Amino acid sequence: MSFLDNCRRFIGLDSTPGHGNLSAAEFAGQLCAQAGLHVDYQRETVEGIEQCNVIARPSAAVPEAEILFQTHLDTCEAGHFSHWSKTQSNPFNASIYADVMYGLGSADCKLDFLCKLEALKDFAGKPMRTPFVLAGTFGSQSGMSGAIKLIRRKKLNAVRAFIGEPTGLKLVTAGQGVAVVEISLPFSDEERAYRRDHDLKESSSTQSKMFAAQGGENAIMKMLAYLAQLPEGIAVMDLDGGISSHAVPGNSVLEIDTVAGFQDPILPKISKIFTSLKELESDLRSFHEEGFSPPHPTMNLGMIRTSEAEVRVTGCCRLPPSVTDSVYEGWFEKLASSVQAAGATFCVKGYLKGFTADASSDFVRSTLGILTEMGLDPGLHKVSAATEASVMSRTGMECVVWGPGLSVGNSHAPNENIRLSELKTAVAVYRRLAERFCL
Repeated sequence: MSFLDNCRRFIGLDSTPGHGNLSAAEFAGQLCAQAGLHVDYQRETVEGIEQCNVIARPSAAVPEAEILFQTHLDTCEAGHFSHWSKTQSNPFNASIYADVMYGLGSADCKLDFLCKLEALKDFAGKPMRTPFVLAGTFGSQSGMSGAIKLIRRKKLNAVRAFIGEPTGLKLVTAGQGVAVVEISLPFSDEERAYRRDHDLKESSSTQSKMFAAQGGENAIMKMLAYLAQLPEGIAVMDLDGGISSHAVPGNSVLEIDTVAGFQDPILPKISKIFTSLKELESDLRSFHEEGFSPPHPTMNLGMIRTSEAEVRVTGCCRLPPSVTDSVYEGWFEKLASSVQAAGATFCVKGYLKGFTADASSDFVRSTLGILTEMGLDPGLHKVSAATEASVMSRTGMECVVWGPGLSVGNSHAPNENIRLSELKTAVAVYRRLAERFCL
């Protein structure tokens, strides 16, 4: 199959968090084997879902030092299929309009893996000073769990790494860390019984309200602000919104019943949690680091779900690399205390520090020199997203982040897309990088 055929098929393989990336990793491994590379699979079951890292090398032997070319193969959830107008309401149906390909994972960042493979396969069988290793990982939406397992299982001997992320072909040498948090607000026994029996009553009725984000708003925070203004006796039937902890939710919806008289209602708990989150947001804004946009840590409530027993909120905080552990711990201890005082539970599901590369190192200067020679952006940049560089750099690996496609306003959104011309440029860049650092 041609490169474009492989792109279409790759996008067609579901690797969302709810499905797992195993089929995508196996397809990637097959392509690597066809290119003459030795392939190793690291299969894992995470919360009952099959996941897989794929590792490809020029030979079966693991060298004492190697150059890592890494890309995550998982995507975010697709959201409402009807919003994918460019792919016939199917996010897995890769569609091309002129120079642009649309589809889930096109920019973030399945196709980057194929660009790396297309470049590196030319070096299979050639003698190399420092061999390459190509890795496709899982878990970018869950604290880089795939990259962490790669390191813990000692699957790599990499000394330098090119981390794949849609950066618009710009070289990134600093990225934010991320803390994924979860807040669970329990219903009282009385509320559980009322909600359980509610739908069985012929005369029961509810009111619904939908919230849409506008101008950078968070639809879940907008909904919580509305709930905080309601009378305490109202019964919360359903709160729903968002697709992942990392993506800003564009829509949320609530369903309520205007009944009164609960002894221990959930609504005041929600109001207190909302106040605590606004206080955390204010604390984050007091910290400043130039180069990031915005120039301070950020908080995102990405997903809210309602079960029979509780309302569960999942979100994340983006933290610049200059945020120390003590500062981070102070913020979250304050939030945990407020959440627990409201009768809810608080959990940090994962935490990764940000990364910074030495701008004066030979690795960074040589990489930037190649990009400049090829007519690309000659600057060094920072990215507000968290990447696998936060994992790899902790082992002493020199890391930079680079890739085709745009992130802001594109990845984690319907009609995600990438220019075919950028994919072609990426192949040429990875070929030049391999020549410089591997041969």
